[in-house]
Amino acid sequence: MSSDTSKTENTKAKNTEEQNKEKAKENTIELKNVTKRFGKDVAVDNLSLGVEKGTLTMLIGPSGCGKTTTMKMINRLVQLDEGEIKLNGTSVYDIDPVQLRRTIGYVIQEIGLFPHFTVFDNIATVPRLLKWDENKIKKRVEEVLDMVTLDSSYAYRYPLQLSGGEKQRVGLARALGADPEVLLMDEPFGAIDPINRLKLHDSFLEIQDEIKKTIVFVTHDINEAIKLGDKIAIIKDGKLVQHADSTEILYNPANQFVESLLGQDRSLKALTLKRTKDFTSKENVFTVDKDTSQDNVLKQLQKKNEVIAFVLDKNEKLVGRYWLETGKKGKVEINYDKNPIMTEQNNTLNESLSNMFSSGEQILPVVNRRGKFLGVIRLSYIFDEFNK
Repeated sequence: MSSDTSKTENTKAKNTEEQNKEKAKENTIELKNVTKRFGKDVAVDNLSLGVEKGTLTMLIGPSGCGKTTTMKMINRLVQLDEGEIKLNGTSVYDIDPVQLRRTIGYVIQEIGLFPHFTVFDNIATVPRLLKWDENKIKKRVEEVLDMVTLDSSYAYRYPLQLSGGEKQRVGLARALGADPEVLLMDEPFGAIDPINRLKLHDSFLEIQDEIKKTIVFVTHDINEAIKLGDKIAIIKDGKLVQHADSTEILYNPANQFVESLLGQDRSLKALTLKRTKDFTSKENVFTVDKDTSQDNVLKQLQKKNEVIAFVLDKNEKLVGRYWLETGKKGKVEINYDKNPIMTEQNNTLNESLSNMFSSGEQILPVVNRRGKFLGVIRLSYIFDEFNK
């Protein structure tokens, strides 16, 4: 072999190695040909999957398909039989298992808060194991409580003093306590009632927009998967059936199994791909300070030829709504609602449409998870989207 040929082959090998390293950087988590058996049963069958940095990947499939087992192999709660799993290019089996689990946030359906610990101590558990300074821990607890929209008074409550939704928020806060790069979530909202579940979905999406963690999220709910996931990995009998974004899966299902999982209302589910925040506008929207008198509001509305005024506090939080209507004798009357129907920015279009139908409103104020007013969404915007 000539020296030139040898140099060329060495260069190719080096380039391939560098490309593999770059791919490992892009994929925070990499599963390659992973198999797990329990006795004679194959729970996970030669599964390969990459989870990109800063994205949320949903694992979905029937009960017993291997999705939870797959997730638990990432932090070595379950040991694989064949294949390899890498975290940032390093095999998880080259990392001490205790250290590995302390650097990965973990949220489960049952939440698993320590009942005799305060909320503060629950959130501080991993930072203390990592020997963080107490002042740093205090600051971090305050940060993550604020992140999940719980004020500092919650820090010294006990789990029994919390509602189901509050416990779930604390569970998420605890998982974020040590600021891990990776979160593993096993049906975390499964035990929450439908109304609070939707609120948690919206808050969670807003938090993820801010923190950009790499998340693997197990669910059995296709609507949840479509709404939350950047990517969806569909698993059947331990095998990966399809791995793509929601749009690709909705419009190009890999096979009949995926079609059946999506259900008959596939076209309606496409509306979940659209977020309310993308159709929110402040154009021709009238707002007033909460200290503005009712008479003044009436004068301003009539002067501007408007019928609705949204009331904001000094932090721009929506605290009420005025609206005008014509009474029986033709006199214009002003009304006030201190609890107006609203929709959150991460609601899907079909969720906002449902809010409109149930309330009879054609215009809904849009808020973030802290209640800050962002604008409005109008029924006409949604109809325009339908008619495209």
